[in-house]
Amino acid sequence: MRLTGFQQLTLVLLRTAIGWHFAYEGFYKLMLPGWTRAGQHVGAWSAEGYLRGASGPWASFFHNLAGQAATMQTVDVLVPVGLVLVGLSLMLGLLTQFGCLGAMAFLAVFYVSQPPFSGMPQAGAEGTYLYVNKNLIEFLAVLTVMAFRTGGVAGLDQFWIAKKRVVRPVDGPAGGSGAQFLRSGTR
Repeated sequence: MRLTGFQQLTLVLLRTAIGWHFAYEGFYKLMLPGWTRAGQHVGAWSAEGYLRGASGPWASFFHNLAGQAATMQTVDVLVPVGLVLVGLSLMLGLLTQFGCLGAMAFLAVFYVSQPPFSGMPQAGAEGTYLYVNKNLIEFLAVLTVMAFRTGGVAGLDQFWIAKKRVVRPVDGPAGGSGAQFLRSGTR
């Protein structure tokens, strides 16, 4: 199946928007501490509050994680840096498949840390969800971006793909009279 230009554009826009979402979330977390408009100091970002608020079958795992100071120092660095790297990967179309895997890993953790199984409002959520929430929807959107390999449509991945293409002689009816573009490793 060949995608139309409009279909390719919408997939790349979806990838870019998801990338922006991840990059900005990470950037914001890295830039804290900050100050309010009134000039008051805002404390440094930490995942501890989020992990302590975890619910569902894995809640005790996340609560225990939040209770370990050394682990929290690592998590508080890895999460925002990981978000920025995933976001840049998706926005630039650079190592897009790896960026998609990273995004799906983050979204899966976010989903299982606060699963929408009750159908009742959750603290800090702006809606009421049952099974399907923003994290699951974004996970499926990233899966779609990954399935269509959008980095090869538009992005820096095109340079990697172009290097994999080589020109090899192909045996024709006269015993080798032509050349054909083939993917590296195929005949």
